[in-house]
Amino acid sequence: MVVYNFKQIAVVPTAKDFVDIILSKTQRKTPTVVRTGYKISRIRRFYLLKVKFTQQNYHDRLHQILDEFPRLDDIHPFYADLINILYSKDHYKLALGQLNVAKTLIDGVGKDYLKLIKYGDSLYRCKELKRAALGRMCTVMKKLGPSLAYLEQVRQHLSRLPSIDPSTRTLIITGYPNVGKSSFINKVTQANVEVQPYAFTTKSLFVGHCDYKYMRWQVLDTPGILDHPLEERNTIEMQAVTALAHLHATVLFFIDISEQCGYSIEKQCALFESIKPLFANKPLLIVANKIDARKLEELNSSDRERIEQIAQSRDTQIVPMSNATEEGINNVMTKACDMLLTNRVEKALRSKKVDNIVNRIHIAKPTPRDNKARPPQIPDSVLAERGLPKEPNSEKKTERDIELENGGPGVYTVDMRKRWQLENPEWKYDIIPEIIDGKNVADFIDPDIEAKLVELEKEEEELEAQFANQMEEDEESELDEDTAELAQKIKDRKKVIIKSRSTDLSRNRAPMPRSKLQETSIEDAEEKLAERGVDPSKFAATVRARSKSRGTKRTRDNADAEMEDAEQEESTRRGRSRGRSETRSASKARDASSASRRSQSPFRNVKQKLEADKQKKKSQTSLKLNARQGEGDRHVFDEKPKHLFSGKRSISKNQRR
Repeated sequence: MVVYNFKQIAVVPTAKDFVDIILSKTQRKTPTVVRTGYKISRIRRFYLLKVKFTQQNYHDRLHQILDEFPRLDDIHPFYADLINILYSKDHYKLALGQLNVAKTLIDGVGKDYLKLIKYGDSLYRCKELKRAALGRMCTVMKKLGPSLAYLEQVRQHLSRLPSIDPSTRTLIITGYPNVGKSSFINKVTQANVEVQPYAFTTKSLFVGHCDYKYMRWQVLDTPGILDHPLEERNTIEMQAVTALAHLHATVLFFIDISEQCGYSIEKQCALFESIKPLFANKPLLIVANKIDARKLEELNSSDRERIEQIAQSRDTQIVPMSNATEEGINNVMTKACDMLLTNRVEKALRSKKVDNIVNRIHIAKPTPRDNKARPPQIPDSVLAERGLPKEPNSEKKTERDIELENGGPGVYTVDMRKRWQLENPEWKYDIIPEIIDGKNVADFIDPDIEAKLVELEKEEEELEAQFANQMEEDEESELDEDTAELAQKIKDRKKVIIKSRSTDLSRNRAPMPRSKLQETSIEDAEEKLAERGVDPSKFAATVRARSKSRGTKRTRDNADAEMEDAEQEESTRRGRSRGRSETRSASKARDASSASRRSQSPFRNVKQKLEADKQKKKSQTSLKLNARQGEGDRHVFDEKPKHLFSGKRSISKNQRR
């Protein structure tokens, strides 16, 4: 996990570029033309907008820079001291402080000149106030030139720093220059640190990562340190000192026992003594490197005694290693990682959190509930591996064994009832077992159930027949003879219509187009019928009658005629005049014809049709406004055409945007 990501800091422009960016944006995003005839209130708004827009842009840009740069009081002490060493903490804070002051000054300038422009009495006065306001803002920004240039250099250097997590598991490699630190990190990680046969090849911190016990480890390569006072150490050495002082990690102190680095073992041990306070409360491992050139046993007694003495002073151990032959590299990594894991566990146990957790843990110790011996059951495979004899009667007879003893599969049938747990074991093999209170299903079966069921069905049929007869009698009793006869005729007519529809095969034939039909006159048809021996008089009379009756009015069918005749007879029987009955029949005919026309139209009246036409036009309005061809048109046009949303805006054109 990377705690700080300095690569996301935005570029800090120079003072000149800063002014150009802001003024160009003001020119592009605000109106630029004042027309003749504008009222003074509109002119004031025109210049107020420019001043306010410029002031707000300066404020936002400076606020973004101040927020993105790390604050030394809020970040980890390792990064705070590293920034102090690399860039000077005072200079860094001073540059950010100047930007903060400039932001306040620009806000004040904008606020003051907004008040003055509100009381401008002419176009010239408002314009000059705007010019003065923007000029003062730009003057303030130009004075920040050195601070902006310094912050840009800091940003570039911060973006090149390695991403070091101060809280993760870390190994720090330290020692004199050219003792094999960079070669070791290249061997154990995927890092590619430059290695050269001269001192101070590594001038900054480098980070590599490796895995140990399914955990991610961070290996930190530090620049070489020389043995002189802290005040005389340069920036390169102070980076290593900062990492040793602030990161909780295992320290690998490298010693070149071959002395090929140019420094004697005595000087290397002296360096260990000078930086020993930085190793406090950290696991330490002394690595005797370059054993391929000189073995640890080949050292003279004085040098070997010095190395053993520094190891005893910190109660640590010496591990020999060679980067050239890769001898001992895995041993060094394993011991260093195990030491850090042990140290982290001990540190956690010493914290107050452990006491709170231990107080909530209860270890249960079971007490024996009886005197029965319960020896441990050890599997036979474990006993065979240990060379112990098998326990007597340890094998349990399974159902598979019983099956093999009784003839095997296909002969033996598994007894599924022998493990049933019933109140009386004798019930296991009953044909119908007991289910409740000593009774089973057979006790609840009625032997005469089928005879009773037949009687119930007969009784139900008699009731249905009686109910049907009663309904017919009720219907017949409500109607008189004439009405019943008319109703029967209607029923018969309906049956005929239904039957004719089901038997009419002509409905399933495809209609013949008019182009295929041949025009034939009545005379030709009569001649053809006469040739075939058929009397054509009836045919001609029928065709002429149909041609005469063809028109807008529809002829009534036989059922309608019978119904109207029945109504006329009913009116005559009741004593009504024939003229009145003819008037009523004529009005009913008109109603029937109008009803037939209404049945063809979905509207009840003209008003409803007009309302439907109105709703239709209203629903098509949105399609016309959006230039749709119809309801199925789903074309999406450009929401922001370039010719309307690019370039400099002129005054009174905001309705397009």
